[in-house]
Amino acid sequence: MSSEPRPAATVVLIRDGKEALELLLLERNTRSGKEPRPWVFPGGKIDDTDRVDSLDDSARRAAVREVKEEAGLRIAGASLVSISRWITPKVSPKRFDTWFFLGQIDSDDEVAVDGGEIRRHRWLHPLDALEAHDRGEMLLAPPTYVTVAWLVEHESAAAALGALRVEPVLTFRPRICAAPEGTCILYPGDAGYDDGDPARAGRRHRLWMRPEGWAYERSQRGR
Repeated sequence: MSSEPRPAATVVLIRDGKEALELLLLERNTRSGKEPRPWVFPGGKIDDTDRVDSLDDSARRAAVREVKEEAGLRIAGASLVSISRWITPKVSPKRFDTWFFLGQIDSDDEVAVDGGEIRRHRWLHPLDALEAHDRGEMLLAPPTYVTVAWLVEHESAAAALGALRVEPVLTFRPRICAAPEGTCILYPGDAGYDDGDPARAGRRHRLWMRPEGWAYERSQRGR
């Protein structure tokens, strides 16, 4: 019997760099201290101190707190724009119901990690982050990879934030499937989602995790 997912919040921080849009990724230390260490967005579970009447407001309070704790940055909860909601599959030993937010910061804001839970940080163009992952230089979890892949489509922070204000918030309930060419994670809206068949013809909303590299596919997607 799977446990109920724990509410959590994550913040994708972006800025306009000198040449293009950049996003913040943090390298999280593992308990063993060994590689590979995952690269993540600031975030964590919603604590009791974050809880208010609205789940959205609770998630925003947690998001603000986590950004301060993990990156040393101060942001306003009201400035955050919802991107998506990720609900961990029932087969997972630890489950989370995570609200993803997008937030813009100034290019001169300084990130300060604690060196404990978070080892270091990097500002990257989204495409550079995906390529670093495929080369094995960065480890991105599927929700992180998919979110970064969406950001590749936008040239500036204003463009990314503007797109979110006119699009619905997507809910991701991953369904993991094995296929001859690699692992395929199906998301709601994919033709094969209901019966877990990656080969079924029709609309696509999936993440391919092939040995030669990953690829996010979504038919006629705005994000």
